[in-house]
This record gives sequence, structure tokens and C-alpha cells, in this order.
Amino acid sequence: MAERENFGGQLAVILAMAGSAIGLGNIWRFPYIMGEYGGAAFILVYIVACAVLALPIFFAESVIGRRGRSGALGSLRSLAPGSAWKFVGYVATFTPFILLGYYSVVGGWSVGYFANTVGLPFSRFNPLHSVLAHTIFMGATAVIVLLGVKNGIEKFSKPAIPTLFALIVAIAIYGLTLPGAGEGVRYLVRPDFSKLSAEGVAAAMGQAFFSLSLGVGTILIYASYSKKEDNLCSIGTGTVTADLLFAIIAGFAIIPAVFAAGIEPGMGPGLVFETLPYVFSTMGLAGGIVAFLFFFTLLIAALTSSISVLEVTVAYVQEEWGLSRKNATLVSSLIIWAVGVVCCLSGHTFDFMDNICSNWLMPLGGLGFTLFVGWRLSRADVRDEFTNGGTINRRLFPAVYFLIRYVAPVGIIAIFLWNLFQ
Repeated sequence: MAERENFGGQLAVILAMAGSAIGLGNIWRFPYIMGEYGGAAFILVYIVACAVLALPIFFAESVIGRRGRSGALGSLRSLAPGSAWKFVGYVATFTPFILLGYYSVVGGWSVGYFANTVGLPFSRFNPLHSVLAHTIFMGATAVIVLLGVKNGIEKFSKPAIPTLFALIVAIAIYGLTLPGAGEGVRYLVRPDFSKLSAEGVAAAMGQAFFSLSLGVGTILIYASYSKKEDNLCSIGTGTVTADLLFAIIAGFAIIPAVFAAGIEPGMGPGLVFETLPYVFSTMGLAGGIVAFLFFFTLLIAALTSSISVLEVTVAYVQEEWGLSRKNATLVSSLIIWAVGVVCCLSGHTFDFMDNICSNWLMPLGGLGFTLFVGWRLSRADVRDEFTNGGTINRRLFPAVYFLIRYVAPVGIIAIFLWNLFQ
């Protein structure tokens, strides 16, 4: 087997993981869910969910990946040989095929809407247009992954993440200057807990999973490419902070513009792809420029996430089937492309896959990872990875280990129970 690739350094790992986290979950999903569940109140709950739920799961995946130096299945099999823990690896390996299948369809919508801004006609409700856009998006994702960890993922992520922040900040600044935007700002900074139900709390926890791509092995596989001297605590907090900050800025880029247009923020999944084009159309020439920048930002963000999910499947095919990166990328991409085509042609299939991934498979993978690190892997091994052999993060470790062992599993089980009985 060829020597395993590594990222060039800790900053490269953070940017790649931030790229994995920052995607459609921040721009497409976060604003409309926040709009449905009370604005600022939802944001506060989401921050807590990221700190006590998402971050411990992130650390658990990172420990497994760097210690196992393989994908989810390979790492769990080597760290717990002959045990049933390998089935957690199978879940984390199967989920990305489904997740990227429908995620690539939404990524295709971003391709189509970006094409609209440069004068190319596109309708996401036209199945042929959706399949074509999905194919273009999936092809771009495959090309980046095909180039490898350093020459593909790292080289794309390094300029992409700063560019994404610059673009979304610029769009937010412009949105704040629109007449009537002040009402949207007040919605984002004044918590209204009367609108935050138990369903909203569960949605905040689920959004933390979806946005950070937890439970599907993306964090795990990227951690397996990190070096032993890299600081997992800095990588985790840096990634989660970047993801959280980007989501909040995206909210300020979208919600004030929606209020300025006199539209309710709780418009559901169509907020970005149906409501915002209308909002841009009311801005005249400036609206065309803002639309171009916005959908370009959306497209790049979608790609930074999709390459991490595809990398999980490519690593699995390479390690388990013995194929080259080129052939593994081709096989994985074709399977996922076929799943996406079905989603393009059937809205019911799309909704089903979104529901099963977001509400069941991703939390199941996250639960498996936290239970493995908290209860199967020895405390000494976990401490060794998190503290780099006892040289860093020693005072933080007991609190992090407690969160991984007790708090995160309880939170995930609460998500399961809510999804089961709602």
C-alpha cells in the first residue's frame, strides 16, 4: 500500500476541517431553521450545542482517526480487533454515500443559480437541469479529491476558506445598509424564547451535527492525515469556532435582506433558493452583483464540504478494495452520482435521504464514536492523543473526557428520542 498522505501542517488541517464544516449547512440550512425557531434564541441554544455536544464528538472522531491512521472502518477494526465496534465503522462508511448523494443535488442547485447570475437559464424544478447541475457539481468534487490530500484538498481549502469569509462579510455589510434591515438585525440579536420550543432545541442539536458533518467520518479521515505533533484541541476549537462564526455571519447576510423585502424569515428550505432570488431582483443593478457574489459563495462553500464527504468513501474504497486513488475516486463518484440522479428525479427520495441522514445515521455514527472513545478505548490512549503524550492540554483533558463519556452520548440519545416520538 502507498505511504499515507499527510496535511502540510496544523493550519492546513484546520482550514481543511473548517472547509468540511462550512458549507450548505451554514448558508442554506442554518438561516431558515433559525428563522423558524426564534432567531437569537435559537442562536444561543446552537452555541451551547456546539460547545457541549458537537465539540466533544469532534474530539472523539479526531482521536479515533489519528490513532487508527485509517478511515472509520479500518481505525475501529485496528483499535478494537475482533470486536463488534467495526459495525460503527460500517455505518460511518455507508452514510456518506447517501449524504453526498442528496447533498450534491443541492450543490447542483448552487451551480444552477450561479449560472443564472451570468445569464445562463436554469430551473431546479426541471429534472434535466437538476441532473446536469448535479453532474457538474459532482464532477468538480471528484477532480479535487482525485488530486489527493495535499495537492487537491489542501490546495483548494487554503484559499477557499479566507475567500468565503471575505465574501460573506461583504454580502452581510451590504445587506445591513438596505432600508428595513434593522428589523432583521433586531430579530438576530434579541432572543424571543417564547418562539423556542423543544422542537427548536432538538433542531439546534441536529443542526450542529449536520453543519459539522459529524458522525460520517469526515473529521475522522482528516484527523488521520494530521501529524502527531498537531494539537487536536486547537484544531477542534478552531474548526467549530470558524463554523459557528460563519453561520452567524451568514444569518446577518440573509435575514436582514429578507426583512428588508418584507418577507417572513421562517420560509423553510426555500429561503435561499426561492426567496433570496426574489429579494435580489428587487435591488436593481446592485442586486445582480450581490446575487453573483452570493451564489458564488454558496457554490464554493458546498464544494469545501462535498470534498470531505467524498474523501471518506474514496479512502474506504482504497483501503478495503485495494484500488488506486484514481480508480477509488471514479468508483465512489459514480455510485454517489447515481444516488443523486434518483434524488433529482424524485423529491420524496430526496426528503427521505435528508431525514434518515440528518436525524438517524449521523447521530448514530456520532453516538458510536463517543461511546467507543469514552468506554472502549483506554483513558490512557485517549489522553495520549489529546495531550500529545502529556505535553499539552493536560488541564483541559478531564473536562473534555467527561463531555465525551457522559454529556455527548446523553445529548445524542435525546435527539434520537425526540425524532422517534415527534
